[in-house]
Amino acid sequence: MGERRLLVLFGSQTGTAQDTAERIGREAKRRHLRCWVEALDSCDLANLIHEPLVVFVCATTGQGDPPDNMKMFWRFLFRKNLPAGSLCQLDYAVLGLGDSSYPKFNFVAKKLHKRLLQLGGNPLLPVALGDDQHDLGPDAVVDPWLVALWDKILALYPLPPGLEIISPNVCLPPKYTLHYLPEDSPHPESDLLQPPAPQAAPCELHPFSAPVVSNQRVTAQSHFQDVRLIEFDIAGSGITFSAGDVVMIQPQNCPEDVQQFCQLLCLEPHRRFVLEPTEPGTSLPPLLPQPCTIQYLVTHYLDISCVPRRSFFELLSYFSTNELEREKLQEFSSAQGQEELYSYCNRPRRTTLEALWDFPHTTSAIPADYLLELIPRIRPRAFSIASSMLALPERLQILVAVVRYKTRLSKPRRGLCSTWLASLNPEQGDVRVPLWVKKGGMKFPADPATPVIMIGPGTGVAPFRAAIQERVALGHGGNCLFFGCRYKSKDFYCQTEWEELVKKGLLTLFTAFSRDQEEKVYVQHRIRENRKLVWELLSSGNAHIYLAG
Repeated sequence: MGERRLLVLFGSQTGTAQDTAERIGREAKRRHLRCWVEALDSCDLANLIHEPLVVFVCATTGQGDPPDNMKMFWRFLFRKNLPAGSLCQLDYAVLGLGDSSYPKFNFVAKKLHKRLLQLGGNPLLPVALGDDQHDLGPDAVVDPWLVALWDKILALYPLPPGLEIISPNVCLPPKYTLHYLPEDSPHPESDLLQPPAPQAAPCELHPFSAPVVSNQRVTAQSHFQDVRLIEFDIAGSGITFSAGDVVMIQPQNCPEDVQQFCQLLCLEPHRRFVLEPTEPGTSLPPLLPQPCTIQYLVTHYLDISCVPRRSFFELLSYFSTNELEREKLQEFSSAQGQEELYSYCNRPRRTTLEALWDFPHTTSAIPADYLLELIPRIRPRAFSIASSMLALPERLQILVAVVRYKTRLSKPRRGLCSTWLASLNPEQGDVRVPLWVKKGGMKFPADPATPVIMIGPGTGVAPFRAAIQERVALGHGGNCLFFGCRYKSKDFYCQTEWEELVKKGLLTLFTAFSRDQEEKVYVQHRIRENRKLVWELLSSGNAHIYLAG
């Protein structure tokens, strides 16, 4: 029998696959396996041929695409020059997470499983296909599949003599220990928000702290939705982009929520600490400075506004000193309690902070060491860039609809990033936002003679504003835009800009204002009315069509 070690690799876009991978890691530790859990792109791929046992947990995003944190691995794995038997020593299992309402349901997991077979890998189990559409969510597939997986793994790697599986009633040690520094310890005066300037283009680990130049509301005050055109100064950042590219923004929690969280957990915001891994080989969270303050951790790292997952309640139940609270937490973390959890958390979009309010005895007993396992990190948000560098050098603009809606909870739900962005006022001093740029999925034709038909209702018009600015600057004609919103007088974004371009003959514009007349009119009605023009552009002009919503 070889060394009892397991590598769990995940490709995760929204955090669900990572959460499941971490769960497998915890279950492995209960079975005394040495286990590492990491993103596929963080793994040294050359060493994969030496790994005896790997579990892959992969989400599928978009139209059958791999998540961002496994794209390098994906390209490597499908290289034509990889020898057919290169993974013949590998025992593996693939767990897919997807949504059966999409045509390419769990496409990444299916394709990965097939490719590992081609390279000589030995599957322990058939590929598992978790489905968001199931009444119990992906766990309906994950739970029984994991039972079968552990049976297979323990048959290959039995427990060492004298050891038993650690009971689920026992809380595993934390991944990190949080050591408070003495209050009088010297600390450098550097601002935690200002990392050293990166040498290369900004990225997730080294975002550019961009000054906000302007934050303008582009809907009427009387309109129900607040939409902002926000401009950033990117001079000296090394950032370049084209129409269709995406800007990633790292948001932060609002001061009121941070204060409430610290009060609930009896944390002192200004205390400084350092993190130490409890096991050798565990890397520290890359986006947290060392040393760090509690205030920074809660403001910039812990996603206290996300809807908590099953694993949150499972870990929380170990700290509960109150019997009633503990019973409820255990129900929420059981397979049988998933419908109950869905109606408590997912349906009303209850936040982690609100859930902590509902379990006050347990919350006040949470050890600080477990904070980074209990609450996921704040994920960056993607926005289509709404400007062109050719029209606005050293500037980057986005069009942001501020997310606000009602559920059965008395307090309206608010989008973390859009609410934070809308609150930023550059007139009150130096206001900065951590950001970086990624290539987008939209590519506009290089040939200036190719006409472009763009259908962009609402804030879906953002990438087309960038494309039109870029094409006009390059002298490209044939720009046709179908734009839709509710009212001409309330949410016709960039109206003056479009009308100027129409006057100059640089844009053909069709608008649909759905509520300005009794009969609702949408962009599809305008397309139908102008079908002759659309067909002419397609058949004679070889036009490209783009749609964003």
